Order: sequence, then C-alpha cells, then structure tokens
Amino acid sequence: MTKKPLFIVLDGIDGCGSTTHSQLLAAFLEYKKDFKVHLTHEPSKSDIGKLLRKFLKNEEIPPTTDALLFAADRDLHYHNEIKKRLDDGYIVISDRYIESSIIYQSIQSDRISIEWIKQLNKFIGHPDLTIILDIEAKTALARKKEKDLEKFEDTSFLVKVRNLYLSRAKQEGYHIISSDDIIEFVQEKIQKTVLDKLNTQN
Repeated sequence: MTKKPLFIVLDGIDGCGSTTHSQLLAAFLEYKKDFKVHLTHEPSKSDIGKLLRKFLKNEEIPPTTDALLFAADRDLHYHNEIKKRLDDGYIVISDRYIESSIIYQSIQSDRISIEWIKQLNKFIGHPDLTIILDIEAKTALARKKEKDLEKFEDTSFLVKVRNLYLSRAKQEGYHIISSDDIIEFVQEKIQKTVLDKLNTQN
C-alpha cells in the first residue's frame, strides 16, 4: 500500500463517538499499519481554541461570534498544524472540522447561512475523506455527562443537527457510519473505509 499523506475527518452530532473512534483509528494506522499518524481535534489547542471551549458553555455568546471564532481557530489549526504534518507525509486525523461549523452555526441562527460559513473558511484545506458517525439524538445525549453539556445540546436541537449532517453527507458524498453499535464493530467499519481510500489513492 502506497503511504501518501491523507487528511481524514470524523464528524457527527455530540455524543456520536468521534473522539473515541479518532483515537482508535490513529492507533490502528500507526501501530498495526505502520503509518506516520497525527491526531488532532477542534476546537484546537491554540489560545483561540481554549477561548472557544469556554464560550461553548456560555449562552450569552451569539452564534455569529461562535462562527467567527471557529473560523479563526480552524484557519490557524490548518496552516500551523494540519498542513505542516501533511507536507511531512503524515496521515492527519481530525476529530471534527468545518462540517461542525456548517451544521451547528447555521442551525443556531437564521442569520447564518452555510455559504457565509464557507466564505469564512475559504482559506483552509479540505479533507480527503470525511466520515459522519450517525446516531440518534436521544442516544447521543445519554452518553454525555450533564457537566459536559454545551449550550446547544438538547434533543430537539440535536435532531435538527443530525438531519442536516445526513442531508449534507449525501449531498457532498461523505461516508455515513452508524455509531449506535458495539465500539469494535463501528471501528472496524471506519478502518475498512479508510483502508479502501488508501488503496485507491493515486
């Protein structure tokens, strides 16, 4: 198998398991398949990312501010971390990326369009493979501890989020994998999707 750089994103509604599966996928590719792997996430570890984590629990912060901060964090994240690793031949796995902004911020406010979010993020690179982990909203919320809940996490909102993820996945050709199953089975499907992508790279 040719070992070329690849940018992979795992995304989905909160509680879908993207963090767990990103970690498992990274370990599989690095230790079982001998790839150079860099695992990252959004919000990033930058100062902007740290500010975002604080704001995500504050209901007084408008969604437009969230969108602008996410775009700033992502621009820095891509150019200072992701692109550098890809240039060095790594497989980069990101737990969430631009789809999270497109979905969450556009649903939070009628004033925020998907096109505006795309414009804010127009200078970033795009993933080679995006996998949407799908799960019902009630099941996803049940996985979260109350202290970890963010301001937009309630069942009715997450139902809208899930529906838009599925709609955009079909529109953009993203892979959809149900994460409402035993972790090992879900991870096996993710690994197969990634290996298939690696095998078909030019």
